[in-house]
Amino acid sequence: MELTGLTTDTSTFPSTEAAQGSNELGKDAFMELLVSQMKHQDPLDPQSNDQFIAQLASFSSLEQMENMNDNLLTMALLQDNNALMSQLTTGSSLIGKEVQWSDPLTGSTGSGVVDKIKVQDGLSYLTVGAEEVPLQIVTEVAGAATDSEEN
Repeated sequence: MELTGLTTDTSTFPSTEAAQGSNELGKDAFMELLVSQMKHQDPLDPQSNDQFIAQLASFSSLEQMENMNDNLLTMALLQDNNALMSQLTTGSSLIGKEVQWSDPLTGSTGSGVVDKIKVQDGLSYLTVGAEEVPLQIVTEVAGAATDSEEN
């Protein structure tokens, strides 16, 4: 027996992408599932209080973990900013002073008076004459340069 005229309206089904969604269960999705479970539970066999309390505890735990993650990210950003400020403070205190450096990668060494400091890609560089020296490779700092040393 052949049936004709029957079609399936796929517009009411969620798309494959929406159905797959994310592998993570956020607190909003968790709360939606909990509310949906409460709405559709069997009135003759309701969920026990123990199960409900356990699910609420899981929700609370999830929310606390998300808050802790946000706080850790904020702390990491602050630590990066503090490290950068520390480099700037250290570098700016060297302006006008004679420094010596040694590059462990190339083996080159040098010395000179620091003219200025700049930050590039999260690293501080001292400008010594025409050369840019990473702050990390400075090995020695002398007092302020005198006029006889500069000539």
